[in-house]
Amino acid sequence: MTTLPPFAPFPEGPWRNHIVPEEWEACLSNWVALAEAHLSLPNERFTLQSSKDESLSSFLVSLMREVASNAATVLGTFQPAKDLLRECFILVARLLRTPSPPLPLLQWEFLSDFCRLYSKRRTSALINQVSQKSQVITSLNALKKSLIVTLDAGLKGDLKTLESRLKRLNHLIHASPEVAAFFLAGSDFLDGLISCYKIMNPPLRQAIVTAAYLSLVGLTEGDSPKFSMLTDQLYSLKVAAESHRSGPLNANDSMVAELVTATPILKQVQRRLDESGSSTTRVKSVVAALEGFRKPGGNIKSKRPIKRKVDKGKGVMMEDDEVLGQMRMHRMSQISQIQDLFPNLGSGFVSKLLDEYGDNTEQVIAHLLEDTLPPHLATADRTEELSPERNRRKSRDIAPRPTPPLLPTRHNVFDDDEFDKLAVDVSNIHFGKRNPEKSADDILNDRSSAPNKAAILSALSAFDADDDERDDTYDVADAGLVVNDGNPDDADDQKRKDATEEALFRAYQADPKVFERDAATRRSQTRTKLKQQTGMTDEAIEGWSLMLTRTPHQMRQLEMKYSAFSGDQPALAPTAWRASPAGSAAEDSEVDDGNTSFRGGSRGRGRGGRGRGRGGGRGGGGNVAGPSSDKDTENARRRKEANKGSRANHNRRDQRARKMARGGFPG
Repeated sequence: MTTLPPFAPFPEGPWRNHIVPEEWEACLSNWVALAEAHLSLPNERFTLQSSKDESLSSFLVSLMREVASNAATVLGTFQPAKDLLRECFILVARLLRTPSPPLPLLQWEFLSDFCRLYSKRRTSALINQVSQKSQVITSLNALKKSLIVTLDAGLKGDLKTLESRLKRLNHLIHASPEVAAFFLAGSDFLDGLISCYKIMNPPLRQAIVTAAYLSLVGLTEGDSPKFSMLTDQLYSLKVAAESHRSGPLNANDSMVAELVTATPILKQVQRRLDESGSSTTRVKSVVAALEGFRKPGGNIKSKRPIKRKVDKGKGVMMEDDEVLGQMRMHRMSQISQIQDLFPNLGSGFVSKLLDEYGDNTEQVIAHLLEDTLPPHLATADRTEELSPERNRRKSRDIAPRPTPPLLPTRHNVFDDDEFDKLAVDVSNIHFGKRNPEKSADDILNDRSSAPNKAAILSALSAFDADDDERDDTYDVADAGLVVNDGNPDDADDQKRKDATEEALFRAYQADPKVFERDAATRRSQTRTKLKQQTGMTDEAIEGWSLMLTRTPHQMRQLEMKYSAFSGDQPALAPTAWRASPAGSAAEDSEVDDGNTSFRGGSRGRGRGGRGRGRGGGRGGGGNVAGPSSDKDTENARRRKEANKGSRANHNRRDQRARKMARGGFPG
């Protein structure tokens, strides 16, 4: 039995970008040939060989994932790309109908990508058949539990992963009523969608509303619609909406209000019930109650703007009214509303659907869900986008304009040179170094371009040394004097500058207010005298003061220059105490009622005039050391002898007796 070669996995985006178009077309052709080889096998060999080929399963899974996430344009516009999609659909359908399909093809991710890539009419019956297998039920059950936990977690859950999973699952729910019934079995999934809608995340909210709508509509489809389950779920929506309305939040900010306003769920349910004859009083009451939660103005169609002809002197549009209508705002809003439910449809294809059904969004969604489009739309390219380009033609009434002036030509110094005239010798043109293989030593040792010795001697002989003889007119030996090369006025100028600076500094030290910038200070006598000393104007004097306050180091320099002690002391004042003349007031003396009193001139412990404080006596100016014939001297000596007992140590015995009497103890 011959074995077919294995499939190479479908490359991811970064790898595809490195493949040139010719090689990519060859890859597509090889994949198509290998898929046709597998399909040509009989059923027994196909079951034994193809269904157990892991490379085939890996190729199909990678192909569906990449094409579903990036659209069919990743395959290119080659004819083998269309053939590959057709052969892969037949190959997947044949593998899923085998008794034991490959396990990777029974996971919900592959089935969702498969339903997104192909239409519902082609995949619905196949998915309903496969959904009964235990492997598919196990995969869906794990997904349902994970989604319920994440929905109930709210902000604590991984919202990005939740959004991507819901958007990916919606394609599978849309294709299979059995999958829709599986997720709505019980109330956990729908309650989780309602509670998670409270999170202010617009992309996540769109995915939640789409999942709820597709799941509810899926209960009305199939060979055996589940209207009883649908009634219970609609009643759960009604209870949730009433609970939300009675709460503190906005009544229109609930999933039920958005569901009945943005989607035709109620009309779809009512029409399916009327067609099947299963409409009951309970269902009608629930539908009527849900109608009351529709947002005000949600079902009002936007008014078509009236195009008025305005003559602006421009060209006439070459497009018809259809293309003009595509660019209007109400049309773009309708296209975005449909693309929220069917993200794989292009804006151009959706615009054709709106034109077909008279801008009725609900009819477009209904026909897309039922896959009952007209033949010319069913076979059209569903990924077509609107083209923003507009072709205009020139108006016939525009007068000819004069030729605009030519732009000025730039000139430079290299105009009309050898290169400009192409007359340069090609042998003299080189890029980079002329001889890159030579080193510096080689160039220095090369004497071919060096001047010869005869030329050097000839140049030296033509040089006249007398032309550069030094002028010795003012030499000391000849002139008998020494010439001062400097400026003789420099010393006088420096003295004048120092004198001016010192005058300004002295004035600033005496009174800084002399340098204030007001009219009264400028008219003052001190300012006038300062201007006479320095010969400066008021502005110059005030500027000098301003610069001095801004530079503290200049103040220190001036203090050191003009206020430092020079070391000269012309006189040395005596420091010994001397008695002042009678009747005069000098240092260390007091004048009281015309008589002189003193306190002793120093801190010694001697007698008389050099006593300690009170030793000098307090009299009418006499001194014990004065002349003996002086009356004041006699009076001073008498007072000294009278007070000697109290002032000296003669009363220590009496003082000790007083202490002992107060309770003191000796020694």
